[in-house]
Amino acid sequence: MSNTASKEIEGAQIPKKKNSLIMIIVIVTIALASGVGATWFLLKDQFQVAGGDATKPVLPTSFMDLDVFTVNLQPEDGDHYLQVGLTIKILQTKVGDAIKKQMPEIRNRLLLLLSSKKPSEISTADGKKQLSAEITDEIRASLDSTTMQEEILGVLFTSFVIQ
Repeated sequence: MSNTASKEIEGAQIPKKKNSLIMIIVIVTIALASGVGATWFLLKDQFQVAGGDATKPVLPTSFMDLDVFTVNLQPEDGDHYLQVGLTIKILQTKVGDAIKKQMPEIRNRLLLLLSSKKPSEISTADGKKQLSAEITDEIRASLDSTTMQEEILGVLFTSFVIQ
């Protein structure tokens, strides 16, 4: 009987070892899959898929200076004027050439926008940020191509004087 009992015990131990080995393999597989998935999710923007449009290559940026603008502001408590220097931040693509071609329209749009402001609207940091966004929108609106509009990243003030 002890022979039979030992065979039963040995037989019972074998499936326990197989079950625990299968569980370890399943756990390791899940852990590896989770690690790979998390890595892909966190780093997917840094890799360009060959021939795919899943991610775009990161293009370098450049800066394009505009002439200084001097305009009369809307009256509040007297006459005020604004003198502002602007630089456009763009991607290094053909958008710079498109901006140069549209410069008369861009200058007109910006002069109208700037002269419509009151000194109190643009004298705070938030007012300047809002004005920068509005100027960016005006420059984008002067370009027909939505691709080129997206290549205009923003407008920076290089000088800003209200008197």
